[in-house]
Amino acid sequence: MSALASQLCRVSPFASLTGMPPNAPPNAPEDLSRTIETIYRSESGRILATLVRLLGDLDLAEEAMHEAFAAALDGWPQAGIPDKPRPWLISTARFKAIDGMRRRARFDGARKDLALHIEARIEASADEATQNQEDEIEDDRLRLIFTCCHPALPPEGQVALTLREVCGLTTEEIARAFLVAPATLAQRIVRAKAVIRDKAIPYQVPASEELSERLGAVLQVVYLVFNAGYMAEATGPELSRDLGREAIRLGRLLLDLLKLQLIQEPEVMGLLGLMLLQDSRRAARSSAEGELILLDHQDRSLWNRDQIAEGISLTQSALRSRRFGAYTLQAAIAAVHAGSSSAASTDWREITLLYDRLLQIHPSPLVELNRAVAVAMCEGPEQGLRLIDGLLAREELANYHLAHAARADMCRRLGRIPEARASYEKALALARHEPDRRFLARRIEELK
Repeated sequence: MSALASQLCRVSPFASLTGMPPNAPPNAPEDLSRTIETIYRSESGRILATLVRLLGDLDLAEEAMHEAFAAALDGWPQAGIPDKPRPWLISTARFKAIDGMRRRARFDGARKDLALHIEARIEASADEATQNQEDEIEDDRLRLIFTCCHPALPPEGQVALTLREVCGLTTEEIARAFLVAPATLAQRIVRAKAVIRDKAIPYQVPASEELSERLGAVLQVVYLVFNAGYMAEATGPELSRDLGREAIRLGRLLLDLLKLQLIQEPEVMGLLGLMLLQDSRRAARSSAEGELILLDHQDRSLWNRDQIAEGISLTQSALRSRRFGAYTLQAAIAAVHAGSSSAASTDWREITLLYDRLLQIHPSPLVELNRAVAVAMCEGPEQGLRLIDGLLAREELANYHLAHAARADMCRRLGRIPEARASYEKALALARHEPDRRFLARRIEELK
């Protein structure tokens, strides 16, 4: 297989849940602190989502939740861990929020009416909030996801807010994943919250007639989270691995929540299938030294067969619906790779036909580039080079390093070594991530 299929097909991973914000007080034993941190990692998303519904404000909900966990660190060493920690934390956060609003209202008369209004709403929902009603809490999470991914927010704000509020990542973790300064990332979150507040965006799942349109933004955010794992490869495999898990967790969450709503959206299955299939190759994608290993050289025994089986099953279900879209077609392409014992035995004609269908519903120069790779594998590098030269002549991919790397690979296979070296050098000049740069430098050295 060419130097590109593994890179051009790559679409991947997302991030470690944040550590618990409050610092443990001296009277909190270390094992209890670890237990509470585990609860924070597993339950903070649900708790925050319920508090947002009760309080109607993301900042207020975050503050109340952190105060509740601080209270747990302070009080549970003596009182013990409650039988149902989540309702305890929701109830405690509710009272912390009420106390805080009462204090502020005493010093600011303008806040008094707002405080009374929010307090009345909280009290009216008290029984509901403190009961361990799984369906209602999961509905809260679905509402929070759609709020964070509202189309009124800029795309970078949607991603940052979803990772911060739904996934519980710290600002620093998100900033590392997207290679931006923490202050820049924090401003994105602040601006996104301001849009929600200023436009009075409702905290709700859109009506059924709007759902498909709005779901597209949510899926795009999950997909961006998944792809951010490749960006994180340069900062460390651990972050990349965590980002992949987080994106898959988001996909599962969205699929489960829509099932609770009795809503069937095949593209959710398609996206989850795609992420599982791509992530199944993680252990084989790089060497112990961190060097990139292309698809045709990967040890396929290292591929995760459980993920492959689940990914193929989800993809087949989405295809059977006949209502699938771009994510499902990409998953179908990944499934062909996953089901092949070697690059030589891969059904490249089937992959080419799938790319043809994908171009019909999602025209894109990147899809054309991937298709050119598949054509080269089944019709020969001359045909692939012709297609890639046509793409580069349009200049849409003139600054995309993988397009030049693909051209270099075709020239190399055709024995056109000077051209191959020139294209590899162009790709190296454009590549930003260190694993890509090392791979391209090795190819240039081999051609000498």
